[in-house]
Amino acid sequence: MPDVENHDELRQVTEILQRHSLEPGNLIPILQEVQEELQYLPREGMRLVGRSLGIPEVDVYSVATFYNQFRLNPPGRNQIKVCLGTACHMMGGYIILDCFERRLNVHEGETTPDREFSLERVACVGCCTLAPVTVVNEKTEGKVTPTRVDGILAGLGFKKDQAAGKVEAEV
Repeated sequence: MPDVENHDELRQVTEILQRHSLEPGNLIPILQEVQEELQYLPREGMRLVGRSLGIPEVDVYSVATFYNQFRLNPPGRNQIKVCLGTACHMMGGYIILDCFERRLNVHEGETTPDREFSLERVACVGCCTLAPVTVVNEKTEGKVTPTRVDGILAGLGFKKDQAAGKVEAEV
């Protein structure tokens, strides 16, 4: 899929850079602010940050992929987070993640081509008695089964033909 970044995002990154001292030690705070503003780190935005701080692109990418807080894909309108903490793992969390991946035709960390759905795994949401747990648009869904995955997606307006393609992480 071609880059969906636009001039507006680069303008926002430029404004963020103007609020900081352009020293390599400010890389993480700048990336955090870009993430907060845009909800992800656009590829061209990371390049601009690297050039502005005198840091090679590969080093900016290394930092962005090392820390779990950073997203490299824009989030979907509907954000699905599957818990894979110990209790959820033991109660079938990976099966639930696999069901979402198959239905949406994306892997965890990806967004559907229409940007309707993004799927990610999280370490723990603190609802162990409800395992396995999925958080959909900040609403906790407990005791999720493969059948409930279909119901959750149907409730969000998902149609099977929406899953025709997928967006890979691009960097």
